[in-house]
Amino acid sequence: MRSARWRAPGRSRVFYRSAPRTFARPVPPLHAPSVLVLHFESTRFVISVAELAALNGAPLAMVPEVAFVGRSNAGKSTAINVLTGQRQLAHASKTPGRTQLLNFFEVPDRGPEGLPRTGAYLVDLPGYGFAKVDAPTRSRWDQLVGGYLAGRRLLRGVVIVMDARRPLAGADEHLLAWISGRSDAEALRVHLLLNKADQIARPERARVVAQAEHRAESLPMPVSVQLFSGLKKEGVEELRLTLRQIIEG
Repeated sequence: MRSARWRAPGRSRVFYRSAPRTFARPVPPLHAPSVLVLHFESTRFVISVAELAALNGAPLAMVPEVAFVGRSNAGKSTAINVLTGQRQLAHASKTPGRTQLLNFFEVPDRGPEGLPRTGAYLVDLPGYGFAKVDAPTRSRWDQLVGGYLAGRRLLRGVVIVMDARRPLAGADEHLLAWISGRSDAEALRVHLLLNKADQIARPERARVVAQAEHRAESLPMPVSVQLFSGLKKEGVEELRLTLRQIIEG
């Protein structure tokens, strides 16, 4: 049976299969401050990875990672750009599905002496769903995205960007199945970001949120739901708060 944490204004409810508890972290970061001071506005691109095997040798710090993933036309890149206050940080292509890499963005933090350091990574995953690509390319994307989501030990959370007008489509459910199949799924936080909320009427917004929250109740991991608008820049602070909660654990 699921329970929902009380939601203060501007905060997303988090749905748990049972009462909230402390989850073990498979791989602790090199530093674990009690309070992170994350500077989303200073986020910078670090590296792109084309194959999962290349992650082992990538020059990345041992810090929490939060993946952003969504259908090719859901506005994922725009959400990252609005989150960080940078117009061109994540490439928002006019051709959906052009991104075919794992793109890592460093979110800086301040250490005990006030020196800058890596606090976390935002990982922009290839879009899926409506991209016009051939079968071999789509298969490679499935291996790259599915392999990362199913096996990356530093992954702490996944933000699934959905079009609020068409949430929880078949491709979204395929993605949720990848995440639910992890052996440590209960330690992973999922945030359903219902983008383009400005394009639906307010009564419809309540219905969409209720639909997403109903689905969240059946999943094995903690799940939160939020309305968002990249175009109108609505919900940015709520998203930042959620990411801080995920990264701080």
